[in-house]
Amino acid sequence: MHTANIIHRLTLTIAIPLSTATLAEDWNQWGRTAHNNFYSPEKGIPHEFAPGDFKPGTEEVDLSTTKNVKWVAKLGSQAYGNVTISNGQIYIGTNNESLRDPKHSGDRGIVYCLDEKTGAFKWQLVVPKLGAGKVSDWEFLGICSSPFVEGDRMYVVSNRCEILCLDTAGLANGNQGFQDEAAYLGGPGKPPVAPGETDADIIWVFDMREELGVFPHNIASSSVLVVGDHVYATTSNGQDWSHLNIPSPMAPCLVVLDKKTGEYAGEEASGISKNLMHCNWSSPGFGEVNGQPMVLFGAGDGVCYAFDPKPVPDGDFSILKEIWKYDCVPAKYKMRDGEPIKYPAAEGPSELICSPVFYKNRVYIAIGQDPEHGEGVGNLVCIDATQKGDITQGGAVWSYNKINRTISTVSIDPDTGLLFIADYSGFVYCLDAETGKEHWIHDMKAHMWGSTLVADGKVFLGDEDGDLVVLEASAEKKVLNEVFFGAPIYSTPVVANGVLYVGTQTHLYAIGNK
Repeated sequence: MHTANIIHRLTLTIAIPLSTATLAEDWNQWGRTAHNNFYSPEKGIPHEFAPGDFKPGTEEVDLSTTKNVKWVAKLGSQAYGNVTISNGQIYIGTNNESLRDPKHSGDRGIVYCLDEKTGAFKWQLVVPKLGAGKVSDWEFLGICSSPFVEGDRMYVVSNRCEILCLDTAGLANGNQGFQDEAAYLGGPGKPPVAPGETDADIIWVFDMREELGVFPHNIASSSVLVVGDHVYATTSNGQDWSHLNIPSPMAPCLVVLDKKTGEYAGEEASGISKNLMHCNWSSPGFGEVNGQPMVLFGAGDGVCYAFDPKPVPDGDFSILKEIWKYDCVPAKYKMRDGEPIKYPAAEGPSELICSPVFYKNRVYIAIGQDPEHGEGVGNLVCIDATQKGDITQGGAVWSYNKINRTISTVSIDPDTGLLFIADYSGFVYCLDAETGKEHWIHDMKAHMWGSTLVADGKVFLGDEDGDLVVLEASAEKKVLNEVFFGAPIYSTPVVANGVLYVGTQTHLYAIGNK
């Protein structure tokens, strides 16, 4: 997919290449690169395709009724994170509603490993549920994290609020690390379940609940960032079921581990948890400005942070030092008639759920809320990443407040300088990335959870009704196609090795020219 990435070298003791899929065409992590920009330079991606019909009485697609569809893989009943592709294998989080192994029956979090060419099932990570219901591990929600793949290692955040490192070959080549998969598969306090060749080979597990005391709200959903020897992830720390209390106000919201051992390396110490509006779901990103590397984080207090990636000792533990922070919530969203507007009022404040995007020394991010809290006012901001300290006053290059609340990450086309973003209300926006000038707005007439993908001069985006729209990636609005997939599309389409991948709640479609 992407041409060989320039290898970033950090200037500090973590002076190691930035982890991206450097050999061109894979999509090995949440945002393709650590910059989180959902853009691919690949060409020849079709916009004319048909997902086909199901064979009568089954959930299997009849490929003879499709157009430009290479294969279709059955997922569970709820899939939210986007697919990642690396070294001939595909990884996607789902639930256990399409049972692959009878010994793993019941509600479980799942990551499938599939063959890239055929979609055939190879192995799976099976994660027992916490048993906390909607409080911390929502029933049937599965695994929402998009796996990160580097070499023969895969990293993912589980529904149990764990960061895991897996062998990309599964157990088919023997047990390489953890050695206690049977106990893990059984779950705490339950009889062990003997693993087989189609089970994951766990290298290490870091349990954020047990080790850090975090309280994941509804679900742990962060996709990980790998930079050098470190793994960075959001803890999903948040409120309890009442939406009134923060059980762990001192717990970190962003943590860093040693990627080889899973040992704890450090955490943010900015006091984010004390100011949470709801929870932390945003996935971290990376940028480098004038030789200064920075880990970017959209937090549950509505503030976008830039941290130095190198943990430094601070008493009994190590912390990530702030480089800058920017409050993305306009002041007028916080107060009315001298009184604070109570979250989650439609006209009130919002946290950050989408991922920060780094592009040309700027960071692009928009405010939003849990979709359960409905629609409301939004704000998209372009932040000058060259500054330091609290840059809320004067740090914005531009802002755009015609957008509604969003959980979608922006896409920027470097060939045209156009920015695309969707909001939860169902609108797609095209702006100038440099100035924030609005070019057009398109109404999908349905809620949208996923992000825009820009590839081959086109914008791809799915909605809650199951429609996938293809727009021309230009300053003039043009709808190229709209295709109904029959099930909600909550994830973001991605492109790898000439193939467009569209994941619905129930199926993964591999689309390419035949």
